[in-house]
Amino acid sequence: MDDAEAEAAIDLHMHSIASDGTDSIQELLENVRSGGIRTFSLTDHDTIDGVMEMESIVPKDMTFIRGIEFSCITAAGKCHILGYGYDKDALAFRDILQLGKEKRRDKLRRRFEFLSENFGIEIPEAEREMLFSKNSVGKPHLGNLLVSMGLAENKDAAMEKYINPCKTGSDRLPVGDVIRAILTAGGIPVWAHPYGGTGERVLSQEEFEQQLHILLEAGVRGLECFYSEYNADQVASLVGTARGNGLLISGGSDYHGANKKVALGTLNAYGGLVTEDEITVLKKVNTFKSYPHQV
Repeated sequence: MDDAEAEAAIDLHMHSIASDGTDSIQELLENVRSGGIRTFSLTDHDTIDGVMEMESIVPKDMTFIRGIEFSCITAAGKCHILGYGYDKDALAFRDILQLGKEKRRDKLRRRFEFLSENFGIEIPEAEREMLFSKNSVGKPHLGNLLVSMGLAENKDAAMEKYINPCKTGSDRLPVGDVIRAILTAGGIPVWAHPYGGTGERVLSQEEFEQQLHILLEAGVRGLECFYSEYNADQVASLVGTARGNGLLISGGSDYHGANKKVALGTLNAYGGLVTEDEITVLKKVNTFKSYPHQV
């Protein structure tokens, strides 16, 4: 294996069409495999539908880890919590999934009302039902629909003009409830892109430390230290913080297919090699290697 292949051997943060990615599950698996990745996790927003489908087709020579990404809120502000290796049937976990689904659908209803009242845009009933049928509906889905209706040139323009001005309140979940649900399900809760994700404002050190304190108190078990947009200094600082607080280390690209310009297996912004030994969450996570089609 050459350096390029070694760098792309693992990716624990990616999205599919089950949430706000553009790859179908089959397409995502093919792209993961062609990218030289052998250990991976699917972390769709607030849904495990894609995970369940992926488990039914992933081959024996690849290690798949159940994942999810929850949109959360704390007293310090917004954050995202990744959950790895959970028991999908744990009651607390199913309950938090259902709550997240209800919150997203309620927000979608308010966005429909906003479009009607402020722009005179009426979403056809068939398209409404299609969006409501999704377990993890968000701004990109509605933005793409507005593009298909000829109201904007692209998804980003549609969101900027028609969706972002709509102040619907938060659909985020309390971080304590999310972390407890993941732990109760035997999973590992990890703070995703702690300095901020793609397109988000970078947290100051003071803001980072305030949020970290809250998450530690809530029971977080890991940090996503390796992330596609983080430079060497940021990675080193996060790794030091994780080790200093006894936290596990994770890493991922945050791949969204055509919805985000990042390649699978990209675990930093400087092209550095990341080995599986550095991703210590792998030593603790349940991998559920006996998938239904492999038994």
